[in-house]
Amino acid sequence: MRVCHTLDVRPRLARGEEPFPVIRRRVDALAPGEGLVVVAPFMPAPLMEMLRGEGFASSLERRADGAWAVTFWRDGPPPRSAKSAARAKPSTGLSP
Repeated sequence: MRVCHTLDVRPRLARGEEPFPVIRRRVDALAPGEGLVVVAPFMPAPLMEMLRGEGFASSLERRADGAWAVTFWRDGPPPRSAKSAARAKPSTGLSP
């Protein structure tokens, strides 16, 4: 069974904290078949490019609250619980 975890970095950013170390730990801890949804107040294009270079696919969704949700996963279909990944094509890294 595929699983998707969510990490909302907006509270960390609001406190002035750098979210990348937490994102890196969560990505490194992903087991095969798992994905990570990163929720941010902006489109994290540099993160998307970096993880693409490490073999991750991604999909991008603009949420109703204005935040961006990016789902990352390795080869194969996106994790089942990631709604945006299931209906979106892998991101080109360009905003809509």
